[in-house]
Amino acid sequence: MESDRTSKKEGTSTALAPAWWETFHFRPHCDYKLEVFIIYGAVFEYAPPPGAKVANRRLAPSYVVAFRGTMLAGDPTWTSDVANDIRIGLNKQHSCPRFCHAREMVQKILVDKSSSSSVWLAGHSLGASIALDVGRHMVINRGFNLQTFLFNPPAFPSLAPVIGEKAKWLVYTTGDIGRCILAGIFPHRQNQMEELFQRLAPWVPNLYVNPKDAFCEGFIDYFERREQPDALLLAIATKATLLSYRNVMFNRKSERPHLLPCAKLWKNQSRLKNGGHGLRQWWQPQGSEELVLSSKLYTWPFEACYGA
Repeated sequence: MESDRTSKKEGTSTALAPAWWETFHFRPHCDYKLEVFIIYGAVFEYAPPPGAKVANRRLAPSYVVAFRGTMLAGDPTWTSDVANDIRIGLNKQHSCPRFCHAREMVQKILVDKSSSSSVWLAGHSLGASIALDVGRHMVINRGFNLQTFLFNPPAFPSLAPVIGEKAKWLVYTTGDIGRCILAGIFPHRQNQMEELFQRLAPWVPNLYVNPKDAFCEGFIDYFERREQPDALLLAIATKATLLSYRNVMFNRKSERPHLLPCAKLWKNQSRLKNGGHGLRQWWQPQGSEELVLSSKLYTWPFEACYGA
């Protein structure tokens, strides 16, 4: 949609975007515009034509709120996108205009429709960060538990590409021990995070990640650290998962967005030639050369169970 807008194709017969939602019987809902100078997302209403044969119609949402990722360099909007990416890296996204506007618009939809079960959130890359922020906000502050689908959500950088897998887990274990010590020194902060996790526990976002994607690999490390075979290391990792050094040392109220009690982690295990951050991989058929999915559900208290 944003590409159509900047290339003057929006609303014309040459527009490329409409085929993507029309194929699945959706239409843009113009009463809820997700634009802050540029189109960063859209609200789609499920509207199958009369008499259409739709599989699992009762499972379809009434609305999908979708947020796009970073536009490539050379596009008129790429500088604004990169500025938002930088703020995500600094954990300052909560006050960004896009993030604030997204929270306001989704809240408006929920108030108008008086139901959260019919509204889904989705996003890729930068858009996944927005959807993650909106989902967290809605469950913590409004009690709305929204179905959420996050594709390549950015997290803190993983150490694996730099130091290797074995050394990475040694570093993580050392860091976990440090956080546990700080938690003992500042128990009030741990209590705050435990309360936050209890409020977040009903929300189980779907995280679609690729181990080759440096941007989202941190989420894989974050959840898989809960699978320590050693009981003592598991207890340490479990306690440390609640906290980050920034939260404990500076008592920040804006917790790191990767600190999640629950999630369904979907990993693409295929051997992509062009890296693992692209959106294209997720619309390929399951079991194809580009998409080999495995999933695992992480719940609160920390337990992992394999899924289909």
